[in-house]
Amino acid sequence: MSILMAMFWGFVQGVCEFLPISSSGHLAILQNVFGMENIEQNYFTFDILLHLGTLIAVFIVYYKEIFALIPAFFTMLSKAFKRKFKLEYYNADERFVIFVIIATIPLVISALLGDYVETIYGYTKVIGAILIFNGIMLFVGDIAKRRRKSYVGEMEVKPRNALTVGLMQMFAVLPGLSRSGTTITGGLLCGYEQSYAVKFSFILSVPAILGANILSLGDLANNPISKTDILPYAIGALTAAVVGIGAMKLLIYISKKSDFRIFAIYSIIIGCVAVIFG
Repeated sequence: MSILMAMFWGFVQGVCEFLPISSSGHLAILQNVFGMENIEQNYFTFDILLHLGTLIAVFIVYYKEIFALIPAFFTMLSKAFKRKFKLEYYNADERFVIFVIIATIPLVISALLGDYVETIYGYTKVIGAILIFNGIMLFVGDIAKRRRKSYVGEMEVKPRNALTVGLMQMFAVLPGLSRSGTTITGGLLCGYEQSYAVKFSFILSVPAILGANILSLGDLANNPISKTDILPYAIGALTAAVVGIGAMKLLIYISKKSDFRIFAIYSIIIGCVAVIFG
């Protein structure tokens, strides 16, 4: 793999992983329509490194929040062992940990559906239709936000809200349906303030990306990195991390100043193009 191609794939991964426009959908369209190589199949280890690059981006942008959640995880466990199960016993960080765990549980179901979903990647028109649905979903989240007169406070979030976000994330296994888009929309439908929905979505990506990579560890031994690919792979992962940081900061800024209609329109346009010309 050339350095330029590695940077290109790193850029695509970094932008599309965090903006609500579906990285899997864009990668599949690039492969199907433009005849580009299947990164996941032909460069398995490189694909893992790209995802690790985006994971690093999350840690850099939200390092304060994530490091605060580490001790909160253990204090939460301590209270749980003491049979303190009511939410009133837990502070904001401990509740956040609980909600991340609850929202991650549905991912087990999506992992079991992986082999069935894999067949969709070869059908550009189907991916285009899913991208159109992704855009409509973003519009629905925006309408729910504008119609809501008051938001659910951080200490008012309930386990069922986290489960709703987790179930939305489960469907993001479909190529064309954005993980960040589904989780943010799920949060908005539950009454989250938009910036909180974005934060929850991004931190929720940590166990999602880690889990996917852990499941792939067994295949890494069969996909060693050649000496000539070490530099391109490293640059590709670094590109994914740097671009991912920029994409996250952009979405955080937009969440505080505006809505996500621009991403909804973009998803629908790209989806229509894929359906027509796929």
